[in-house]
Amino acid sequence: MILTVMPHSALDKVLFIESFTPGSVHRTDDIVYSIGGKGLDSSVTLRCLGVDTVGLVFVAADTGKKLIELVEGFGIIPEPVWVDGETRVAHVISETQVGRHSHVISGKLLINQEQLNEFYSRFSILVRQATYVICAGSVPPVITTAVYREITEIAHQHKTPVLIDSSGKIVIEAFSANPDIIKMNWDEFEVTFNRRAQTLDELEVQASEVYKNLQLKSLVLTCGVDGIISYSPEGAFRTIVPKLKAVNAAGAGDAVSSALAWRFSEGDTWHDALKLAGAVSAAVVLTQGTAECRMEDVEELLKQVRVNPI
Repeated sequence: MILTVMPHSALDKVLFIESFTPGSVHRTDDIVYSIGGKGLDSSVTLRCLGVDTVGLVFVAADTGKKLIELVEGFGIIPEPVWVDGETRVAHVISETQVGRHSHVISGKLLINQEQLNEFYSRFSILVRQATYVICAGSVPPVITTAVYREITEIAHQHKTPVLIDSSGKIVIEAFSANPDIIKMNWDEFEVTFNRRAQTLDELEVQASEVYKNLQLKSLVLTCGVDGIISYSPEGAFRTIVPKLKAVNAAGAGDAVSSALAWRFSEGDTWHDALKLAGAVSAAVVLTQGTAECRMEDVEELLKQVRVNPI
């Protein structure tokens, strides 16, 4: 079982239009409600791959109830901690003509100390059954940015590896707990480490410096159509994925977290885990639902993914 941890829950409302023009009226009947937020998105991909997963999440009000219904519909085992406020709604505008998506987010969770303590208590029980933990996404502004560091410390007490998919202070504070994988996208890397890379080659140089200077266990960066770059004790790799016309690219990065956690829990090498991660992330962009994929797409795309040493 892979345990996903997402303090900042969200429900995705995906609106498909051909292209967006500011100041204009846009109409569509092509609307899909999906599970949102990085952690639960990773659980969605895991279920599409046939992997058991539990999602630990803060939720609130009617939107939270709708989100949990969707979670259960996917076969994800929900562990909701009910709080005050309102679960976020991410209005995703997906432009089918240009393959671009934008987010407009509303809603706010309100969490007190008792509810936060319950969150940690449930995690401490669930982690004993988990083969891997994925901590993903932002945290509500009402709780400490040290939450992923504290979760990693608890997980490592039970010898359970942890992948953190986030950015900024949340990640920086987690370094002292030595998480097994730090994963983020290109933009998040630049913001977190105050770096600027104009090309993928420049990004590789800068990521290598960060990996070595901070003595990270592993660093994974998702780069959209440019694939994945990674640094680990097994070496540095560039994963090249097929360039596809995206239906909905939301969740493709979260799918990388899913594939890596699953395959490492099964004992795969970095080369093999990255190859599957590339195929799964590419398959996600071919579906309307956030982080969803079809196994037949994954199997076909797996033949086209290349993992090359840097």
